[in-house]
Amino acid sequence: MEQEIKILILVSGEIIISQIEEVAALDIGQPDCKLTSPYKVVDGNITPWLGDVTDDVDIMMCSDKILTLVEPHKTLVDSYLKLVTA
Repeated sequence: MEQEIKILILVSGEIIISQIEEVAALDIGQPDCKLTSPYKVVDGNITPWLGDVTDDVDIMMCSDKILTLVEPHKTLVDSYLKLVTA
């Protein structure tokens, strides 16, 4: 699966916009999604997700932490791309 920009609704309730790629997990329970440049979405504003604890651009996540994936609004994608390509 190639990387796509998606909105992730996590089981915790957080809303994340990120490039996402499905990766093969070696064992059951290991991370199987690679998030590249994830940003948290709050009231239409986007801020680096986990930016207060890491400078990592690629973050691995288990798909069972994701409640659903949806297509973001074009305006949100435009704002996101300005941040990640700056």
